[in-house]
Amino acid sequence: MITTLHTAPGTTAIALNDFKDHLRIERTDTNEDTYLATVIAAAQEYVEDVTTRRLITQTWYVYFDVWPEENSLELPFGQLQSVTSLKYTDSDDTENTVSTDDYYVDTTTDPGWIVLRNGKSWPSATLRTYNQIEALFVCGYGDTATSVPVTLKRSIKLLAADLYINREDTLVGTISKRLGWLDALLANYRIWRF
Repeated sequence: MITTLHTAPGTTAIALNDFKDHLRIERTDTNEDTYLATVIAAAQEYVEDVTTRRLITQTWYVYFDVWPEENSLELPFGQLQSVTSLKYTDSDDTENTVSTDDYYVDTTTDPGWIVLRNGKSWPSATLRTYNQIEALFVCGYGDTATSVPVTLKRSIKLLAADLYINREDTLVGTISKRLGWLDALLANYRIWRF
């Protein structure tokens, strides 16, 4: 499965001024705003990657190589909001859209699924050799930081603060000891796949 970002979120889970308050930096001090924004972005990306979630609403493409043998396709990230389209490209390079009458979108399960309706089956066309099946979907807790769980926002602040304070390389043992708390904070939000 390959994923590609289609529409980036409009904001981060942590506002710059909230992070400055966390660090006890005056909001009027703008000397390091650019750097602070990069450590917030890096910490949020880490939290999203570790948990396999996307925090703020965003739109992604996911590509599958083959139709599954079972009646469902699992989407890669948690907090599925909707599926915009499900398409496939046949061996003649003709793009086809699967009708929404053929499948349900399961936003209750985490991660979400595309599930065939009773009596429906996946298309039987011969598929091209790459990026054969494409789903365009929207995921995230919501459009603003207020939708993101407090524990995830706290994790971002703590990791971003560590990145801000410790700007240089450190010994691996020191990093794992210093950031061991992060695993505990994120454990309940991780999506485990077996």
